[in-house]
Amino acid sequence: MALKEQLQKLATEKNTPCVTISLNTHRAHPDNAKDEVLLKNLLKEAEDRVIAEFGKRPVASLLEKLENVSAEIDVNYNLDSLHLFLSNDTKEIVKSSWKTNNEGVHISDSFAVRPIIKSFNRSVSYLVMLLSQSGVQLYEAINDEIIAEVRNDDFPFSENRHYNTHSDKGSDPKHLDDLVREFLNKVDKALVKVHNETDLNCVVICTEDNYSRLQQVADKPSVYLGYTAIDYNNTATHQIVKQSWNTIEGLQQQRRKNAIEEMKEAVAQGKVLTDLQEIYQASIDGRGELLIVHQDFSKAVLMKDERTFDIIDDATTPNAIDDITSNIAWEVISKKGEVFFTTQDEIKDLGKIVLKTRY
Repeated sequence: MALKEQLQKLATEKNTPCVTISLNTHRAHPDNAKDEVLLKNLLKEAEDRVIAEFGKRPVASLLEKLENVSAEIDVNYNLDSLHLFLSNDTKEIVKSSWKTNNEGVHISDSFAVRPIIKSFNRSVSYLVMLLSQSGVQLYEAINDEIIAEVRNDDFPFSENRHYNTHSDKGSDPKHLDDLVREFLNKVDKALVKVHNETDLNCVVICTEDNYSRLQQVADKPSVYLGYTAIDYNNTATHQIVKQSWNTIEGLQQQRRKNAIEEMKEAVAQGKVLTDLQEIYQASIDGRGELLIVHQDFSKAVLMKDERTFDIIDDATTPNAIDDITSNIAWEVISKKGEVFFTTQDEIKDLGKIVLKTRY
């Protein structure tokens, strides 16, 4: 199931109870052996709390999942965090490339989907083009992993066949430059065709000179997210995707910075809310255009009615929502707004959670 579909499913489920278990994990041995122990302890904590609050019979299916789900998780394939979403009707296991600030057991009538929202916001699908005049390969990537090579009528390109055939022009730099541009123009048209089919933009691994020429002949320069310098001794897929991911991460950080600037400008227009209750109400009313939450911020609440709540200190209180920011973030996303979780401290000038409203 695609992450967006998974988020939609989990964020809209209402059940009594919904159990979310989140923990930071490790990719390599021996550290990932600790993950197995921590997961076992959290599952036991969840079981004890569920039985104490709901008894055994009404949650028999959930208790069975809590008992057996660990057998489905191979710690040798852990990423940076692990999230389990369990109810009488649901069992979803999500591995994320992002650390979580919400480790622990969360029990409510809805799932704590904040980690999935963060992964969704920071999961980027894009193209990686390895470009040289000896050939061109195109790959599809998600974050720091290549998932497939693009093979069609155009890709992969063989070497540049637009070579000089006129002996009297062998030393003519303009003629040689024109031949390279003709080759790059064909590469660009093939790339734009893939972009139009997939809606994916592209990071190029090439020389600065080739990227400059490519931009000059490009039909849609905006398709290119940037380039990183080619190292002809390190062109294996795991090496080039590491290079391209560095470019993507830089662009994402800039997006978060731009969002903070947008929020600051909106203050003067009277469109920014910083009160948690007002933010929640605006989000469920569809007024949320841009939500920014500092990564270390969360609040447990006890709902008084559909629109108001009391902030509480004990997230394990029966019927509590242990982190209302998850609910707010989903309301904003589901109503076509943008959400950013950030560690950038510039947002603290406004508050640890701020919402720009549409009106």
